[in-house]
Amino acid sequence: MATISDVIESFLKELIRQSQGQAVEIQRNEIAKHFDCAPSQINYVLTTRFSVQHGYTIESQRGGGGYIKIMRLRPERNPSVHQILMEEIRDNVTKTQAMRLIRALQEQNLINDREARLMRAATSDVVLASPLNNRDYMRSRILKAMLSALIH
Repeated sequence: MATISDVIESFLKELIRQSQGQAVEIQRNEIAKHFDCAPSQINYVLTTRFSVQHGYTIESQRGGGGYIKIMRLRPERNPSVHQILMEEIRDNVTKTQAMRLIRALQEQNLINDREARLMRAATSDVVLASPLNNRDYMRSRILKAMLSALIH
């Protein structure tokens, strides 16, 4: 059963798809009314499912008539995406963060299914087992190297 967050995410992704690559402007309160939820639920969805690691940027304009602008990152149109992705991957990346990033790359058709499976395998906890418990550091370095190879 889909959660309200899943439904809101699907709705926003459909708006983005219909915009054909253009930015989508929404009003948080209006979306919250539409889904009969608190505006904070919209914020939660935006921060957890529309981050740079997921392939999106968010702009927020507060005040009367304020809006939230969601834009899909397009590496072919914006060469600085590589830099943004590299900056988003800090020195330590959890397994969950890595899986989200890989899914976002796949959704943007930057990697195919086979490449995604290889990336998941290379960044799995099983492969990165270490007596020093530096898994997240190693995962970060591996992801950075893979992204560098993909984008260049």
